[in-house]
Amino acid sequence: MSHTATPSVLAQEFVAFAVDAGVLGFGEFKTKAGRLSPYFFNAGLFDDGLKLGRLAEFYAKTLLASGLQFDMIFGPAYKGITLAAAVSIELARLGHNKPFAYNRKEAKDHGEGGTLVGAPVKGQVLIIDDVISAGTSVRESIAMIKAAGATPCGVAIALDRQEKAVENGVESAKSAVQYVTEQLQLTVTAIAGLSDLLQYLQTTSNAVASAHAAAVQAYRDRYGV
Repeated sequence: MSHTATPSVLAQEFVAFAVDAGVLGFGEFKTKAGRLSPYFFNAGLFDDGLKLGRLAEFYAKTLLASGLQFDMIFGPAYKGITLAAAVSIELARLGHNKPFAYNRKEAKDHGEGGTLVGAPVKGQVLIIDDVISAGTSVRESIAMIKAAGATPCGVAIALDRQEKAVENGVESAKSAVQYVTEQLQLTVTAIAGLSDLLQYLQTTSNAVASAHAAAVQAYRDRYGV
């Protein structure tokens, strides 16, 4: 992976990596919204040092290419904790040392107390997570960051599903990422989106993966934004 890969090249490299790692899988999966999706993305499967390190590299390079300015990283419990730590290590390796913090789900009543752990939450804060499915986790993170007297400035995610959100059982015309961008006024930076996944499936020499291109295209035609 070159240090100066363009976002589209980076996105294609990321999708290929996620498929090879088994993090992006194909078949029939029920989403939180109750849809039958022909693919799934489970960031919890970036479960060894090599995979997590490469994932952090993709996040860091995507962030640097985006030009987004931030003072520190915040990782919402639980998946965001590992991501925030890994990405801050990679950013430091690339010459951009940033503090990071995360929350614990339960307030602690001894020791340092409170729900926030790590560096003091201040300045422009970037939230890092795997995906945005409903925006609930982002809203909770915003509340914690603001309560600490800091300013949330953006969200970095691995995959943008680019599909219509479902609010209270009703299908929206907008995606969860569009909701976060427009309603919560935050910049969302994704390493890759459903369009990148489709491009990969339509051009890959991986016959097992390419066999799912039509199903993913049909899903996008039905639920895509």
